[in-house]
Amino acid sequence: MDLFADVRQKNLDRVAPLAVRMRPRSLDEFVGQQHFLAPGKLLRRMLEADRLTSVIFYGPPGTGKTTLASLVAQYTNCHFEQVNAAAVGVKEVRAILDGARDRLGHNGRRTVLFLDEIHRFNRSQQDILLPDVEAGHIILVGATTENPFFSVNSPLISRSQVFQFAPIAEDDIRQLIRRAATDKERGFGKLPIELTDEAVDHWAKICDGDARRALMALEVAVLSLMEEGTKAHQHESAEGKEPSTLRGSVPTLTISLDVAEQSIQQKAIVYDGTGDEHYDAASALIKSMRGSDPDAAIYWLARMLEAGEDPRFIARRIAILASEDVGNADPRAISIAAACYDIVERIGMPEARITLAQAVVYMSAAPKSNRSYAAINAAVDDVRNGRTIPVPKHLRDGTYAGAARLGNGAGYQYAHDQPGAFVAQDYLGVDKTYYVPSDQGFEKEIGRRLDWLWNQPKAGENANEGSDRMK
Repeated sequence: MDLFADVRQKNLDRVAPLAVRMRPRSLDEFVGQQHFLAPGKLLRRMLEADRLTSVIFYGPPGTGKTTLASLVAQYTNCHFEQVNAAAVGVKEVRAILDGARDRLGHNGRRTVLFLDEIHRFNRSQQDILLPDVEAGHIILVGATTENPFFSVNSPLISRSQVFQFAPIAEDDIRQLIRRAATDKERGFGKLPIELTDEAVDHWAKICDGDARRALMALEVAVLSLMEEGTKAHQHESAEGKEPSTLRGSVPTLTISLDVAEQSIQQKAIVYDGTGDEHYDAASALIKSMRGSDPDAAIYWLARMLEAGEDPRFIARRIAILASEDVGNADPRAISIAAACYDIVERIGMPEARITLAQAVVYMSAAPKSNRSYAAINAAVDDVRNGRTIPVPKHLRDGTYAGAARLGNGAGYQYAHDQPGAFVAQDYLGVDKTYYVPSDQGFEKEIGRRLDWLWNQPKAGENANEGSDRMK
């Protein structure tokens, strides 16, 4: 039986994709994620000491989550179970948990459960795992491409260490490609391959940190060149010529930049319109405009548009920023934002990208002030949490019958009857400052005018007693 099993495994390995065959066999072969796997780092210490606790591997595709999970089995004395959340149900999971408890009770051996795509389990399915994780009957290793703080139950998160995987660096991708091209056991080392630097550089860049895509591209390039060689030999035979391979020369498989470009699809932007990428890219766009960096803002705009983001969503974010971050430092910003939204709504993509770009650049270059935003936040906080301020008598509605008997409107001074259309009188009833102008852009002019107005004596004050609101 062992012999047959060995033969079956060899047959499976023989037809496995290159990316599967080239999976590292030890932590030393593992490429990337050195922020937690380098010697002395947390996960490396946990594995080498066989002190693994429940963990969540979180990151984009092709960064080594499944590969590292398979290495866990080599670095632990625990029984190892591997399932995909998309392919199993509650019944199968319960059977694994029952087996883990029996195994622990009979021989004291714990079980590591690797649950790939754990985000595909709903909340109730994840709850099944909680008692055994909490009791230590199993060590959970979950893998997900979605933010676990949104897709995994909080009790599981609180009992697990989260390791965030980063896209693999271009230099590491180059290393993986060349290793696969020269490995005689698992890669293409037995073939006469000439791999140009331009081809490797193209794959390292276009795969976008996804090692699997890079290795797939190498495999497609090699197999396609071999297929072309086979057709050429058949053509030589059909013409009565002796095939070159029979003349003792094996044609070199030259992988040029052109071959490399034909062997990999255009980069697919990882972007979920309701997930992390959506909110992270929007956050980056807003913070770049707020930080007055038009180049960064334009990049994030392009990233969102190319990923299929709704341009109206972007226009709404620009409009919010125009008031929140530009404010009265440039009052024109809100008009430009409103016009941008209207144009985007009317013409749509792809032309709307031009209008969005214009608005993004304008917001980025505009002077910034959040004083209006801070003022409304402070006022709302007082309304919600402070004592309710009654409307002063002289500001109350005095137009209805009987209002005069209540004293409503008595003493109110109409501003347009005064020189400069201004009269200093109490409009709030308490001494409170919410809006303090900045010295940015046009708001500096607003500040100068308000400074003069606030320091005019109010009705009932002496001429030399000004307001101290600016002090």
